[in-house]
Parts: sequence; C-alpha cells; structure tokens
Amino acid sequence: METINLSGVGVALITPFKPNDDVDFNALSQLVEMHLRADTDYLVALGTTAETPTLSPEEQHEIKQLVVEKVQGKLPVVLGLGGNNTRALLNTLEKTDLRGINALLSVTPYYNKPSQEGLLQHYRQLSKISPLPIILYNVPSRTGVNMCAETTLKIANECENVVAIKEASGMNAQIDAIVRRRPDGFRIISGDDGITLPLMSIGVDGVISVIGNAFPKEIKQMVHLALKGDFPAASAIHRQLGDFFDAIFIDGNPAGVKCLMWKTGLCENILRLPLVPVSNLTDEKITVALEKFTANR
Repeated sequence: METINLSGVGVALITPFKPNDDVDFNALSQLVEMHLRADTDYLVALGTTAETPTLSPEEQHEIKQLVVEKVQGKLPVVLGLGGNNTRALLNTLEKTDLRGINALLSVTPYYNKPSQEGLLQHYRQLSKISPLPIILYNVPSRTGVNMCAETTLKIANECENVVAIKEASGMNAQIDAIVRRRPDGFRIISGDDGITLPLMSIGVDGVISVIGNAFPKEIKQMVHLALKGDFPAASAIHRQLGDFFDAIFIDGNPAGVKCLMWKTGLCENILRLPLVPVSNLTDEKITVALEKFTANR
C-alpha cells in the first residue's frame, strides 16, 4: 500500500457553482491551479466543505476526475468517501475509480448514531476492503455521535491501513489522549482552523483547512512554522487570520468561506439548498476582516 505524508496542510476544496446552479468546473480548475502554485501539501476533494450531499453521483465523478487530472500527481489527493450505511459504503468503494487518489477521508456514520462498538466494526469492514490509506473523520457536531479516544486508538492499532484521524470534536482532552497514546506513524489532523495552532502545541500534525481555500500560502506558512517549533512566528500569522477564523463559521461552512472567496474574486457566492449565503451581518464582519487583513498584509 502506498504511503502519504499527512503532516502540514490539506485544503478541503469547495465546489464553485454558477448562477444557474451548475458546477463551475472552470472556477474549480483555477482553484486547483492556485493550490499547485501555493504548494499546498495535499487536497481533499468531496469533503464536507464541497457540499457533497447536494452533488449528484455524476457531478462527484466529474469533480474527482478534474482534480486528479489537474494535479497530475504533483501533490496528493484525498477523496471524501463516507456514509451511514456500511454495506452501501463498501459497495460504493468497490465501484469507485481510485486512480490518482492517495487516501480516503471517511466520516463517522451520521444520523443513526451508532455505538462505539458500531463505529469500530464499521471501520474494520472499511479497512478490510480499502486499497488506500484511510483517514478517520470525527465531527460530532455534524454526525450526532462522538468517536471517543479509546475507539480511535483501537481502530488505529487494529487496522494497519487506517493512518490518521481528522479530529473536529473540539474536545481538547480527547485529542490530547489520542496524541499521547497513538501508535507510531498515526497522524492527528485538526479539523478546525481556529484551534489548529494550540492543538499543534500538544502534538497535532496539521490541519485539513477551510480558510486555505482563500489563503493557502498563509495557512501553510503558519502550520509549517509550528511543525518546526517556531510558535512565536506561527502565532503572528494566527493572529492575522484570527478574525476570519471567527467570521467564516458564524453561518456555517462553506457559506462563510464562499463569501470570502467571492470578495476576493475566486468564485461566485452561490450555495446549493438547503445551504444559503451568509447573513448581511456576517457579510459585514467578513468585509471588515478582509479590509483589516489586506491593510496589514
């Protein structure tokens, strides 16, 4: 099985839409090119930030193919592939063309709220058939269930091809327990831009970033400074981005980052229902943050 370096910054790509609600493949292509120029460590296609539940299977396939073809192996590509029906997920995985994909990001089953034993067995089954490394994704605010440290560590120790976890629980004690007890080579990735730097101070390896859609160079610089142990310099960048960390998540993701990217000319400010653009108040906060950031850049 191939290996993938998951230290540093992965960017969870948005899906740009046109005014007629179609996927804007031209804008997506330009975004991928931006990340190639910025030397982003890896890209995550079809994650939460991509509004994947609103994309048809055909659109998901086209997006995956575009990203793979634009990247041409110049940086790793992680594919979001999760679900709350284990049998259906395994069937989907077996049918998915994984050429050009370096790892899978698989969210914990949502809505039906499995027990910790159910989570363990779900990932055991996924691990058995996956030809690629797997990144666990724990985000209880969205799924309705938290995968506790003990379950994460059991999976990490039992399943050789489970190589990392994207931890978006916000539970610092839980994340610290995983950091302290993880097997060699198992990576812990922050799922929250705003707390990435403090988490890296306790041993977290990087972030799968939302703000990186707009500012890939800045977030990469911050994370790589932290990886080198230069927390004072990393903190200076964290403070520069701090207003965005707050503002872009007020009305949910990716509404906030799409508003920011629209203001910087990267995409249209369009989401697919049931998601909608940010409120006027949040829009104003993002505008103020951008003006302040631009003045101090």
